[in-house]
Amino acid sequence: MASMNRRLCILALAALTCGLSQAQGFPNKPIKVVVPSPAGGPPDLILRAIIPKLTASLGQPIIIENRAGAGGMVGTAYVAKLTPDGYTWLFTTASHVNIPPFNENATYDPVRDFTHVTLAAQNFGQALVVNPEVPAKNLQELIAYAKKNPGKLTYANAGNGTASHIPAEVMKSMTGTDILSVPYKGIAEATTDLIAGRIDIFFVGTQIALQHVQSGKLRALAITGARRWKGMPDVPTMDEQGLKGFNKVNWFGLWLPAAAAPDVVQKIHAAVAAAVNEPDVRAQFDTLGLEGVAMRPADFASFVVSEQKAAQEIARAINAGAKK
Repeated sequence: MASMNRRLCILALAALTCGLSQAQGFPNKPIKVVVPSPAGGPPDLILRAIIPKLTASLGQPIIIENRAGAGGMVGTAYVAKLTPDGYTWLFTTASHVNIPPFNENATYDPVRDFTHVTLAAQNFGQALVVNPEVPAKNLQELIAYAKKNPGKLTYANAGNGTASHIPAEVMKSMTGTDILSVPYKGIAEATTDLIAGRIDIFFVGTQIALQHVQSGKLRALAITGARRWKGMPDVPTMDEQGLKGFNKVNWFGLWLPAAAAPDVVQKIHAAVAAAVNEPDVRAQFDTLGLEGVAMRPADFASFVVSEQKAAQEIARAINAGAKK
C-alpha cells in the first residue's frame, strides 16, 4: 500500500510538473479559435481586428474555425469537451449564457464547463429595425400598431437565446404585445427577408443595420442599449421611448475548456487586453459600433455568472422552455 501511494504521489508530481512546463512554454504551436456561428458575423470581425496583434505578441499563427449550428451550441459543446491546453479557444457572444436556459438540448454549462478568460468587446445594443412598409416611425407607434393588430407582425429569430430573440421577447413581455417569432438559421438570411418584406421586425447589430438604414431599405426605430450609438445619433434608446430600464447589449468573450492552467489563461488575457487597447483596433471597433473591454479573468467569471442568472430569469419570465 505504501509503495502504491508513493507511485501515485510521483505520478501526481509528474503531472503537475508537466502542466507547469506546458504553461511556461506556451504557446509553441498554432492556436485555433472556434466561433460557433457562421463566418462573417460580428465575432469574426472582432477577431480579424485583433488576431494580427495576438499573433505578434504570442508568436504563433491563430486560425479561426467557424463551427455553426443549433444557435451556437454545436461549436460551444465541441470546445467544452477538449483538453484545456490553451490551443483551442472559444470566442462567442452573450448567447453563450443566453442560449442554454432556452434550450433543453444544451449539453454544457456555460459557467462550470469553461475557463473564463476575458470579455473582449461589447456593442451599444441591437438596432430595432423594421421594413419601411411597417406603419411605425418610432417605438411607441410600433407598440400601438402591434396592440391593434395582435399576431399580425412578425420578428426574425436567429436562434432562441440570441441577441435577436431576447430583446424581442422582453419587449413583448413589457408591452403585452403579440408578435410572431419566425425562426432563421442566421443573420444574413433574416436580413434579406426583412428587406424583402417577408418579415416585419429584426433586432440586429448596429453595424449590420446601418448600411441598410442609410440606403433606405430599412427603418431604425430604437437602440436596445442604455446609450445612443454615434453611428445612428438620431435613433433613441428603448428606455428613452418609454420602456424604462430596457438595456440589452451584445457582448463578446473568450473562453477555454474548464481547468486550463492559470499561467496560460493570464498570458492569453494579457495578449487580448493589449490588443483591444491598441489605437488602430479601437478605431476599427468604433466603425463596428463596438468598444473594447479588457476584463480580468476573475471579473469575467463573476460577470458570466451574473449574466447566466439574468438569462435564466428572462427565460422563466417569458416561459420559453427554461430549465428548472
